[in-house]
Amino acid sequence: MTSLHSTDRDKKQSVEYELEAGLPSDSASEHLIHHTENLNRSLSPRVINMITIAGVIGTGLYLGTGKMLATGGPLSLLLNYMIIGIVVFFMMLCLGEMSAQYPVSGSFTTYAKRFGSDSLGFAILINYWFNDCCSVAADLTALQLVVQYWTDFHWYVISIIFWVFLLFLNVIHVRAYAEAEYWLALLKVVTIFIFFIVSIVCNAGKNHMHEYIGFKYWSYKDAPFVDGFRGFSSLFVSAAYAFGGLESVSLTAGETRNPNKTIPKTVKATFIRIIIFYVFTAFFIGMNVPYDYPNLSTKTVAVSPFTIVFQQVGAKAAGSYMNAVVLLSVLSAGNHALFAGSRLAYNLSTQGYIPKIFLPLNRFQIPYVAVIVTWLIGGLCFASAFVGTGELWTWLQAIVGLSNLISWWVIGVVSLRFRRGLAKQGRTHELLFKNWSYPYGPLFVVIFGGFIILVQGWSTFSPFSVNDFFQSYLELGVFPVCFLFWWLIIKRGKDKFVRAADMDFDTDRYIESPEEIEEDERAKSLKGWNKFKYNFADNFL
Repeated sequence: MTSLHSTDRDKKQSVEYELEAGLPSDSASEHLIHHTENLNRSLSPRVINMITIAGVIGTGLYLGTGKMLATGGPLSLLLNYMIIGIVVFFMMLCLGEMSAQYPVSGSFTTYAKRFGSDSLGFAILINYWFNDCCSVAADLTALQLVVQYWTDFHWYVISIIFWVFLLFLNVIHVRAYAEAEYWLALLKVVTIFIFFIVSIVCNAGKNHMHEYIGFKYWSYKDAPFVDGFRGFSSLFVSAAYAFGGLESVSLTAGETRNPNKTIPKTVKATFIRIIIFYVFTAFFIGMNVPYDYPNLSTKTVAVSPFTIVFQQVGAKAAGSYMNAVVLLSVLSAGNHALFAGSRLAYNLSTQGYIPKIFLPLNRFQIPYVAVIVTWLIGGLCFASAFVGTGELWTWLQAIVGLSNLISWWVIGVVSLRFRRGLAKQGRTHELLFKNWSYPYGPLFVVIFGGFIILVQGWSTFSPFSVNDFFQSYLELGVFPVCFLFWWLIIKRGKDKFVRAADMDFDTDRYIESPEEIEEDERAKSLKGWNKFKYNFADNFL
């Protein structure tokens, strides 16, 4: 088994880095940075940027948007993406600040323990690991829905093929996972921009009706707000499901080269990505697809609104092309979820929450046991044989969406405690990346995010539906139950939140290596074309 702690050579390097930063040798000994992980830092800036985009453009956007349109109408869809987008943007600033300082694979789940309490760390780790396990299952279930566009071939055969393929991608070298995500993400980005062009053409009159559409569907029947506030509030969890994955870029921090530069760049680009990939997409879909279009969302079938728009401007082949892209995108989302979930399972073991069975690394430094266990739980997708594919996907979407909201809320809480601790110890100046929105950004995430968690199931109360109620709020019980379990059963009620003065700001603190410092100096000296090439081509292509 590969050791999780630094070797003597690693510790010596840490001291050298301290000396390089200007600390005297005795100070370096006192402030020796202790590392809790030994994962392979093989992910480059271009891959990290594309992994983030891969997390953005996934099942929620391609299939979930159709369900949202059918439930709430075009304006509810657009406003929900804008509102949740603001919450996510501030959350990412909070997360980026901590991840640049402490780039570990557990990310915010590790910070919850370090700057919160053991019980909080356990609860959010279990919550988010369960989130990713359900995400793998949701994506494999969505694959069944997407393939139904072409054939009624046995769904379980399709699921098994893709299920095994995901395992293969995640147990070999991390670069294989990263390169697969990179090219799939690039395909998704290109297709989104093609979709924008096709949407404009479709709206202008190149459609099966041969007429200008404009904003016709915004005043169609009950649009733009279908079912009023009930319909509007019910979309929050679907929007949260669609945005899920943005925060998981921080889970790759432990395997990222030069994370104190790469992660802030990625976080700063979040706002633009939200506008392009969510707001623009929702706007064009609402303009070109009526909310009552057949099969947007049923218990057995779910056709992507992207596929519908492509169908309207051309032959069956155009729709098939878009559906193929949706298929690959859903596969990419499953790959992304399995990667993130396995790192969380690994982190559960490194922090001592579960047995050390998840700790072994293979020769590629991949936590293969964690990958396999997370992958096996993803087999929940086969439950569609009992409840129907569309119904199962709706349940999984609700669970994952609410889990995302809870995770973002915790990130806001931990960010506030993190900053309070730094201020108490007089170490705020050490931040490698500062969250410019503090304290209002984290407070907004905590207060408004908490409000959304409570009202997202409003539609289940009138008329009251037991099935819909549990679908909307089942996940809300997981987090407090896990917290209370660790606090009452394991810690016997003695677990307390870490005092600001006692917070650990040294373990895993990132210090640049001499090579990284040299690269930073070289980057700062670049001008003109060379600077553009470094910032764009070298980091994205």
